[in-house]
Amino acid sequence: MAASTARRRETVDPLALERQVCFALSIASRSVLSLYRPLLEPLGLTHPQYLVMLALWEQSPQSVKQIGRSLALDSATLSPLLKRLEASGYITRGRSANDERQLDVTLTVTGRALRTHALKIPPAIVARLGVPIEELESLHGTLTHVIDAARAADHG
Repeated sequence: MAASTARRRETVDPLALERQVCFALSIASRSVLSLYRPLLEPLGLTHPQYLVMLALWEQSPQSVKQIGRSLALDSATLSPLLKRLEASGYITRGRSANDERQLDVTLTVTGRALRTHALKIPPAIVARLGVPIEELESLHGTLTHVIDAARAADHG
């Protein structure tokens, strides 16, 4: 009987909160994003706006559709972000010269200049986390794999 009781205790509860991937991802996301807030505030950016700027620093102009696809955001979420970035003077929005149905987003001179200040953010985040860069790169690879798997499962 003692062996049976020991086996029951060893059985892991599949609904244990600490074992849930969704819980770990949620807490990790909120915790890491809270580290960005004080670094982004002086730039006048929220984290979602920062992601839009990162996409545009890689390539500008881009269509709203391209940005939405890159950031996995729908237009209802992306449009208010773009409006606020435009009001801040970081971007302009206008009809594409190639396709009038398409709305292009372009960095302004101020938006391009903001990149210089933003270069300080990644090393500051690494320093605040205190996690070796190799571990963060490995985590990024794992998360990318999880994202791809979740997207495949969602479309499958």
